[in-house]
Amino acid sequence: MNTTHNIIEDPEKEYDPTTYVPHTHSHGTKEVWMIFWVLFGLTLIDVAIYFMFEPTIGRHITFILLGIVKGFYIMGTFMHLKYEKKNLILSIVLPLVFIIWFVYWMIYEGGALEVIKYL
Repeated sequence: MNTTHNIIEDPEKEYDPTTYVPHTHSHGTKEVWMIFWVLFGLTLIDVAIYFMFEPTIGRHITFILLGIVKGFYIMGTFMHLKYEKKNLILSIVLPLVFIIWFVYWMIYEGGALEVIKYL
């Protein structure tokens, strides 16, 4: 009794291990290209704002906000957080919000915002 499994789709062809390539299934790249174009568009906006406007606190805040938006988009897509439960997302996002608040608080308490006004 032969218990080996035939891995050849066409039983009339002889199996040659040097030329056999298993059939792969393509899952498509449409979503990856859409993510690429969204991130590319946000980056183009960043670059355009950098060269079009004078260096003010508003421009710096815009860079920070666009960076946060890109970061959340990357976390949602490439780290698959958009498919997770709400509690897991909050356990990652809330500490990030507190860290950003802490950095702002340290800058404010240290008097660095007064220095930024004159840049």
